[in-house]
Amino acid sequence: MSDFKTVVEHRRSVRAFEPVEMSRAEIEAVLETAKQSPSAVNAQPWLVHIVQGETMRKISAAMAYKLHKGELNPDFSYDQSLFTGVYEDRYRDAYRRLYEAFGVAREDKEGRQRFMEQNLYFYGAKQAAFVFVPDTGDNVNVAMDAGMFIQTFMLALDDAGYGSVPQLFCAFFPDDVREILGVPANHKLLLGISFGKPDLSANVNSVRTPRADLSEIVTFHS
Repeated sequence: MSDFKTVVEHRRSVRAFEPVEMSRAEIEAVLETAKQSPSAVNAQPWLVHIVQGETMRKISAAMAYKLHKGELNPDFSYDQSLFTGVYEDRYRDAYRRLYEAFGVAREDKEGRQRFMEQNLYFYGAKQAAFVFVPDTGDNVNVAMDAGMFIQTFMLALDDAGYGSVPQLFCAFFPDDVREILGVPANHKLLLGISFGKPDLSANVNSVRTPRADLSEIVTFHS
């Protein structure tokens, strides 16, 4: 077990995994830590489905089918073009670093497509979590609560010697995921999280995206 600062600074998004499964006991230990996350009025509005094996393969096939048909229907709106200025600069820099690590040239559209489609297959991870929240109308508060759970879950995985990557891409196919997992329609899909043992030999796992200086994101008032 590492100290908290080391865990936070060490964590990174893993996009290549070894073919190793965590045991159920290991996963439950991580979830026991993650469930300590705070939430407004202690509602704990996160619903987590852990998938592996045949269930995982069914979800991959369903997502690939819908992607190639162009049928993406996320529960929550997400328009990357709304990020402008410094926010656009940051996400474009992140893409550049990932493409370079994956060996994809800027003008290689097919290569970028192949990289994107790695999401469909959980970057080779043997297990993944799908996080849902109950439909409460304006879901800002429950999404905020679930975000704190998700962060704690990922940090706990890292502390246990594993790694993860949050995948908004998986949330573009909520109807298929709900059907396969038997989740009711009033539970909205936030994202998927692939997790497992990082492949430390994979170049893509060497990527470190920079963080803004405190002066860019914090204002002190007296």
